[in-house]
Amino acid sequence: MRTLLCSLVLLLSPLATADIPRMADGKPDFSGIWQTMNNANWNIEPQSADHGPDHRFGAIGALRPSLGVVQGGPLPYTEEALAQREANRKDWLALDPVVKCFMPGVPRANYLPFPFQIVQSSDHIAMAYEFASAMRIVYMDRPDFEAPVDAWMGHSRGHWEDDTLVIRVTDQMPYTWFDHAGNFHSDELEVIERYTLESANLIRYEAEIHDGKTFTRPWTMQMPLYRRMEENAQLLEFKCVEFAEELIYGYLSRDADPDVEPPRGMPFTVPAPGTDP
Repeated sequence: MRTLLCSLVLLLSPLATADIPRMADGKPDFSGIWQTMNNANWNIEPQSADHGPDHRFGAIGALRPSLGVVQGGPLPYTEEALAQREANRKDWLALDPVVKCFMPGVPRANYLPFPFQIVQSSDHIAMAYEFASAMRIVYMDRPDFEAPVDAWMGHSRGHWEDDTLVIRVTDQMPYTWFDHAGNFHSDELEVIERYTLESANLIRYEAEIHDGKTFTRPWTMQMPLYRRMEENAQLLEFKCVEFAEELIYGYLSRDADPDVEPPRGMPFTVPAPGTDP
């Protein structure tokens, strides 16, 4: 009788009923191409649709509505950081680094409207993103492996908590945003990601945000990631530098209007010829 009851418990448990792929060592296998189906890239908090920054783009240039992905209420900004967020929001098209094809950082890379691919081994996990050909390597079970320098996609170290993949992301550049709505962070950002396979084709994704300069407490976002199921699913080429070159460097052209100004919001700006750096 006891054996029968134990068998029923195992059969009815979520881990037993979920038909998830596993590696040879028994760990969940996240390998595949994944993508969100939300509008968090526009705003990680709830927002209504609104007019876009340029009326010439009509409906396709409008701000998209978002249900939001932040857990537990409004983002806990400090008073000073909230004022900065509002300034960012009013001028997001000029200030959001993604518009200029800078890499999006973590966690934003995971909910851009572009797929990303996970390739997994026992020692390393590679995450390749379609947007800007961004990529990062997760170093498994190496908590003391420090980043040599800050990077746009940060420094990722992972470990397992049962069947959940936990990744600590540090040493990111301070320029990336969480969305088009001006939500931002400082150089103290630390992200604790959690990936849990709910089924073979669904990941529950959580990102816990720590940044004492910008927020009064840690906070969490949560969303599902879906496996791309097309027979020929693959990452396509989106090397967006060529699409942003004129925006970023057009003012340096010999044919540029002498009154043209460099773009705003850049982490750095190349000085025009004959000017002081």
